Amino acid sequence: MEQNAFGGKYARLIKDLEPDCEKCSGLCCVALYCAKTDGFPADKGAGTPCQYLAPDFRCGIHADLKERKMSGCLAYECLGAGQKTTQIDSSGGDWKADPGRAETIFQTFSVLFQLHQILWYLIEAASLTSDEKTAAAVDALIRENQQMTRLPHGSLLKPGIAGHKSKADNLLKKIIGSISAEGPASRQKADFLGKNFRKADLDRKDFSMSLLIAADLEGCSLDRTVFLGADLRDANLKNTDLSRSVFLTQMQINSAKGNRNTRLPAGLRRPSAW
Repeated sequence: MEQNAFGGKYARLIKDLEPDCEKCSGLCCVALYCAKTDGFPADKGAGTPCQYLAPDFRCGIHADLKERKMSGCLAYECLGAGQKTTQIDSSGGDWKADPGRAETIFQTFSVLFQLHQILWYLIEAASLTSDEKTAAAVDALIRENQQMTRLPHGSLLKPGIAGHKSKADNLLKKIIGSISAEGPASRQKADFLGKNFRKADLDRKDFSMSLLIAADLEGCSLDRTVFLGADLRDANLKNTDLSRSVFLTQMQINSAKGNRNTRLPAGLRRPSAW
């Protein structure tokens, strides 16, 4: 993965957000609820292992996911929450060896995923403001986030994350409002399901939390366009320059459709399915 353009002094933290399946106990394949209609092998409840999860916690059909059209599996990205959960657990995050603590491990994984997602946004936010007061507030929240991710499992299940998320959300709204052509971000979900935007000028448009499922964004101008939390499943990003778009995650990119001409922001990688 190439160096994030917004990395700077946070480059080490960004590195920690890269998934490392070799250091995880297959948590994404057991802790999450999955539905066959969302591109997973079968319907399964949270806490139930996937039928293809091998004894060594690896995916038994990983090499065939594209051929089997497992879009949900291909899109999912834990942002490093899997190995982090495994590292901070005294049992090595092995829910199978310690079934009595399995539920706590799974809940910790869920909380850490949320914290890592917030951290990803905050690191990018740090590069999007020139206001010293705002930059200091972002830096303080990044430090708070890091402190929370180091807490033992039991502490991570406490509702403290809600306050942290609220502060981050308010700060992100402020920063998005300063770069968006539409003014302060409302963060209200808008429905652009299947909409044809082809070759439109969408510079600085705020798509936060929008439904862009199967939308056609091919050839659009997307300079400082905000995609925070937008649903990009099956969105057409072919021949599109996203290199200056903001608040995109790898999971969003993985769920969309692109090609060799799609340009991505630094730090995001081209999915193998493209």
